[in-house]
Amino acid sequence: MPRAGLTTDRVVAAAADLADASGLDAVTVSALARHFGVRDASLYTHVRNLQDLRFRVALLAGGELIEEIAQAVAGRAGKEALAAFAGAYRAYALRHPGRYAATQIRVDQSRVADSPALRRTAEITHGMLRAYGLTEPDLTDAVRLLRSTFHGYCALEASGGFGAPRDVQASWDKVVEALHVALENWPRA
Repeated sequence: MPRAGLTTDRVVAAAADLADASGLDAVTVSALARHFGVRDASLYTHVRNLQDLRFRVALLAGGELIEEIAQAVAGRAGKEALAAFAGAYRAYALRHPGRYAATQIRVDQSRVADSPALRRTAEITHGMLRAYGLTEPDLTDAVRLLRSTFHGYCALEASGGFGAPRDVQASWDKVVEALHVALENWPRA
């Protein structure tokens, strides 16, 4: 029988908070059991194993991230939408480093196929990119360009990897401007 007050949502939220505070690697079933003052076995009523727990954190974080992006891009198109999308992405990644790290783990696609957050992510991202006149397979290529650029920049910034005296925000603004130019001039077959 589940411990009173302990729910899957509470366990996952605590795991996400722990990831932000101490890093995704610190998220273990034992660490959460200590947090809740229960034995490890008590948590297996709510999550199958560590992989399931981290997967659930990834879904939670992905939903939070796309919600912030959706709010930022609402009513915008083209360069303005791209800048809002990029800014929301970067802000979330820097504000929630552990949650953000969870969004980067490889997950079994069959487990996320029916995810509302994943569908919303595709809708928002593809909607923004369609303003540039992109269709498949260019949409997929453009999504990969954006994700790899945003992720790389955020990972380097979070780790203190930018040592030059140039303002990091100014460089970010140039990156977004360069992406806008690339999307406007996308190479088509």
